[in-house]
Amino acid sequence: MLKIDMHTHIIPKHLPRWAEKFGYGDFIHLEHHREGFARMMQGDRFFREIESNCWDPDLRIQDYEKFDTQVQVVCTIPVMFSYWAQPHHCLEVSKFLNDDIADLVAKYPKNYVGLATIPMQDADLAIEELERAKNIGLKGIQIGSNIEGKNLSEDRFYPIFEACQDLDMAIMIHPWNMMGKPEMEKYWLPWLVGMPAETSRAICSLIFSGVLERLPNLRFNFSHASGSFLATIGRVEHGYNCRPDLVAIDNPINPREYLGKFWVDSITHDDKMLNYVLDMVGSDKVSLGTDYPFPLGDLEIGKFITEMDLSEQVVEDIFCNSALGWLNMKKEDFL
Repeated sequence: MLKIDMHTHIIPKHLPRWAEKFGYGDFIHLEHHREGFARMMQGDRFFREIESNCWDPDLRIQDYEKFDTQVQVVCTIPVMFSYWAQPHHCLEVSKFLNDDIADLVAKYPKNYVGLATIPMQDADLAIEELERAKNIGLKGIQIGSNIEGKNLSEDRFYPIFEACQDLDMAIMIHPWNMMGKPEMEKYWLPWLVGMPAETSRAICSLIFSGVLERLPNLRFNFSHASGSFLATIGRVEHGYNCRPDLVAIDNPINPREYLGKFWVDSITHDDKMLNYVLDMVGSDKVSLGTDYPFPLGDLEIGKFITEMDLSEQVVEDIFCNSALGWLNMKKEDFL
């Protein structure tokens, strides 16, 4: 059975020193301090140590073969978004990252599918890079759950979403820049509590603002099984019903009506929760995702799904059909 992991992260082995070139900012650079490892540095601050499976395509393919998985959808690490930077500098960073992914896809077309990053802080430049990304073979974009604190419902982002629909480019929403992070650093709470909330923030913003209603052919995939959105849809719907004067001011449609109209990945780490997600949105909208190669991800690449007593059709939907629908691709592209 074809298996497509639609949520993985990659980074070039070597990055320019953008802070030195641009003369400001905590742009990420890598310090290769020992064989097979590198420190991600934000300016002078240590961010994270990564291993060579963050950049070595052959090593990644070998890792995936252990779990009988053939295809990886790759996108940058969210800290690379650089939405805080001057727009033209963010565009330069985006081009570098996108060219690296496009080269990878061209070299390994049966193993890799690419998502771009774009300078969301400037719609004109974002659309310019979106068009270029499509022309170099990328199938969509990855964007953050907010853009420097601005919700995705802001009018300034609508032309970008409209261009994605027109260009047939898929969108993956990844939580980042978590709200409340400075107040909850202990216990890794930004990643355990903030990330699920961020994804729900993005979904609610896109529903309540009418983006999903006005652009029905736009294909969103929300990370980590929608974060806390599906788990709290009852509360979200109740809020819509009891305070439409606050909730339904831009879109009169009940938020529950959008279940099954967007995709989510399978990263729940919990079989009961995945069954609930499948019941909420349908197996054709749940795609295999891992967050590889990071430890909070599903690094056994869907093993728990094969142990869940799901039908063969549901498993096939999760492992490939859903991702193919989201990306608008065919099995024949990989067989």
